Amino acid sequence: MKTGPRVGVFGLLGSGNLGNDGSLEAVLGYLRAEHPDAPVDALCGGPDVVTARYGIPATRLHWNRGEYRTASRAGAAATKGLGKLVDIVRTAAWVRRHDVVIVPGMGVLEATLPLRPWGFPYSLFLLCASGRLFGTKVALVSVGAAEIRVRPTRVLVRWSARLAAYRSYRDTQSRDAMRAMGVDTGRDAVYPDLAFALPVPAATAAEGTVCVGVMDFHGGNDDRARAEEIHRRYLEGTTRVVRALVEDGRRVRLLTGDDCDASVVEAILDAVDSPLVTAAETASLADLMKETAAADTVIATRYHNLICALKSGTPTLALTYAAKSDALMERMGLGAYCHPAREVDADRLMERFRELEKHSAELRQTLAERNEAAAQQLTHQFNALTDTLFPATGRDRAPRGKR
Repeated sequence: MKTGPRVGVFGLLGSGNLGNDGSLEAVLGYLRAEHPDAPVDALCGGPDVVTARYGIPATRLHWNRGEYRTASRAGAAATKGLGKLVDIVRTAAWVRRHDVVIVPGMGVLEATLPLRPWGFPYSLFLLCASGRLFGTKVALVSVGAAEIRVRPTRVLVRWSARLAAYRSYRDTQSRDAMRAMGVDTGRDAVYPDLAFALPVPAATAAEGTVCVGVMDFHGGNDDRARAEEIHRRYLEGTTRVVRALVEDGRRVRLLTGDDCDASVVEAILDAVDSPLVTAAETASLADLMKETAAADTVIATRYHNLICALKSGTPTLALTYAAKSDALMERMGLGAYCHPAREVDADRLMERFRELEKHSAELRQTLAERNEAAAQQLTHQFNALTDTLFPATGRDRAPRGKR
C-alpha cells in the first residue's frame, strides 16, 4: 500500500494541558481529511497519553524523565546535563525520519509563563535546526509568540523561528513580537488559534450557571521574585468573585485547563462551602466546550478556557494575564470585557460581569459571526499548509470544504 509523506507532530502534547492537546487534535483532523495516506507520529511530552487518545505512535520528548523537575542534587544536575547532549542525537534522528514536522499551535515562541531557556526553547531549537540540516520541513502553525527579554531564551526562540520552513501566528501581536526580535515576518500569516477548527459538542443548557475557569497563576517569566504574592492575590480575588456569585444565587461550575490547576479548584471549594459550587471533570477541549456551551456566562483565565467559551458562543469575561488574551477577546468582539488577572478586584469584576449579562443576546450574535469567520480563515490556512508542505499532493486539490 502506497503511503504519503512521513509527518511528525512535536510539542508538549499529552502532558496535561488541554489547549495543547486541542491544537494537536485540530491538526490531526486536517491530516486525516486531506492526507489520509500520510503516516503520522509524535515527539512529545506525554507519549502514552497521545498514543492512547489519538492512536498514533509517540516518542518521549526528553531522554531525561526528570527534565521538568528541579535538580537539587549534583547527580540530578549531571543527569540533566547529559540529557541535553543525548537529546541532540535523539531529536536529530527522529526529525530525519520525516518529510514534514508540524508544531501545532501552542505558545511555543513566548515566555508569558515561567520558562527556562534549556527546557522547551532548547528542544524547539533542536527540532528546527535538525529540520534545516536534514531537509525536513518544520512548520510552526498558528503559534503564539511574545517578545522575550531573557537573552538565552530570546536567542533560542529567534533562531527556532528563523530555521522553520513555515510560520503562522495566532494573533498580530505574536507576529509583531517576532519581527521585533529580528525575524523576517514578511511572508508570515496570522490565523485564529487552531482550536477554532474543532467542532462544538452538543450541550444541555444549565440555566443560571456561570462557569469560572481558574488557573494556577503565578505571573510571567519576569515575575519570578513576586510569584507567590501574585498567586495569593489571584486566588483571593477569584475566591471572592465565586463567593459573590453564590450570594447572588448563581450556580458556579469551576473549570481547569491543565492538571496543575486542580489545586486552585480545591482551595476555592474549601473557602466557599456551598452546594452551588461544583468542579467539572474535563479531559479534553471538547469537554470544556460542552461545559461552557451549557452555561449562561463564563469568567475565565487560562487562554484555552477563553477559546472554549468563545468558540461555544457563550458571553465571556476574561481575567487576562498576557497580551494574547486581550487580542483574542478583541478579535471575538468582547474586548470591553477584560480584567487583569494580577489585580482581581471582585467588586469591579462583578460590575463588568453584570454588564456582560445585560448584553448577552447581542454578544451571542457577535460570537456566532466571529466564529464563522474564524472557521473560514482556518480552512484557508489548511489549504496553504498543503500547498507549502505537500505540494505534490496539493497541486490539483479542490478547495477544502468544497468537495
